[in-house]
Amino acid sequence: MRWQMGRRSDNVEDRRGTGFGKKAAGGGLGTIVLVLVAMYFGVDPAIVTQLTGLTGGGSVQQAQRTPSAEENKEADFVSAVLADTEDTWGAIFQEKGGRYQQPKLVLFSGMVQSACGTANAAVGPFYCPGDRKVYIDLDFYNDLKEKLGAPGDFAQAYVVAHEIGHHVQNLLGISDKVQALRPKLPAVEYNKYQVRLELQADCLAGIWANHANRARNIIEPGDIDEALNAASMIGDDRLQKRARGYVTPDSFTHGTSAQRVQWFTRGYEHGDFESCNTFQ
Repeated sequence: MRWQMGRRSDNVEDRRGTGFGKKAAGGGLGTIVLVLVAMYFGVDPAIVTQLTGLTGGGSVQQAQRTPSAEENKEADFVSAVLADTEDTWGAIFQEKGGRYQQPKLVLFSGMVQSACGTANAAVGPFYCPGDRKVYIDLDFYNDLKEKLGAPGDFAQAYVVAHEIGHHVQNLLGISDKVQALRPKLPAVEYNKYQVRLELQADCLAGIWANHANRARNIIEPGDIDEALNAASMIGDDRLQKRARGYVTPDSFTHGTSAQRVQWFTRGYEHGDFESCNTFQ
């Protein structure tokens, strides 16, 4: 991905080293918080803990360390990607006669406090509609590469673009409409709408890639393959199969690997909102 020459966003909030750190031996707070947050964000706690190795007890220690040069390079990359999403969605909203409200992106280490509650890094990057912020522990990128088999800078950019897709859904009122269905539907039926919301965020990430490349020529050979590989590696079916050996479709929250690949591809190839109606 050609990102080095791009501008950097002013909307990055760096909380690394100022919040809670990684799990340490003794106690059970880390595991309790992990499970509660995983349940809140629609992630099966068993899958999260098995994939990250955080299955035992543990306490949470205050982080007191300076980010490494490599970590700062990753933060610089995320800032560049965020800036590109700002430029892309700003232009798209303007074309539609609207105004894009830029979200904040919070970098944290270990644990973080958000308007959606306290989150453990093990749940992965997430968007909180309550404060309109994207949260990411950059250690996730190591897991994406080493544990999930999805290396590459464009795979990392896809992750950010997916979370920004949730912000776009929030601005358009789509998230509120889905959330309003929660008390009206059985859990299994509501999960189907949750899956469609997540697949639409994948499609919106594809729209970003389409417009950003046409405007700024950011995509290099192999980049789209990196994004599609990442989408495939984090499908519900693949994660469930890897974590516990079998798949439970009724508990899906993000869609299968094939679905995630399909909807990112659709957004990338068509580049318009009409192609991303996962609810139809």
